[in-house]
Amino acid sequence: MTGAPGSIDRELLAERAAAVERHLRRVAEHLPPDPAGLEPLSSATDTVVLHLWQAVQVVIDLAVSSCVRLGLGSPPTYGDAFRRLADGGVIPGSLAERLARAAGFRNLIVHAYARLDLRRLHAIASSGPADLRAFLVALRDR
Repeated sequence: MTGAPGSIDRELLAERAAAVERHLRRVAEHLPPDPAGLEPLSSATDTVVLHLWQAVQVVIDLAVSSCVRLGLGSPPTYGDAFRRLADGGVIPGSLAERLARAAGFRNLIVHAYARLDLRRLHAIASSGPADLRAFLVALRDR
């Protein structure tokens, strides 16, 4: 992120937040109301997975770069980025733990897409966007 050391670049954050919102809109547009509506290798499932993955990835990238910019060090894992931000008082610890699990889910998408539990995917796609948005608000309000 550009800007002064120890700060978060507001312009970049706004741009990234807009990207997350675009991805989350696509998730909402294609997520069926019932988990049974997600079928393996269907267009709807592929769209939900792709856009949820992209939204989570943008948030992960912001978390890692924020750790560095705020002097919290370079985290060894994506989950650790959220934990460091919690330790630094940037986000609540409970949110950090949920986002660390989202980072783990992102890894599952990338490395084991064919084995995704579609019921779990539906639950994450239904409730996870609130955590991504809460993270963006915490960065914005810092």
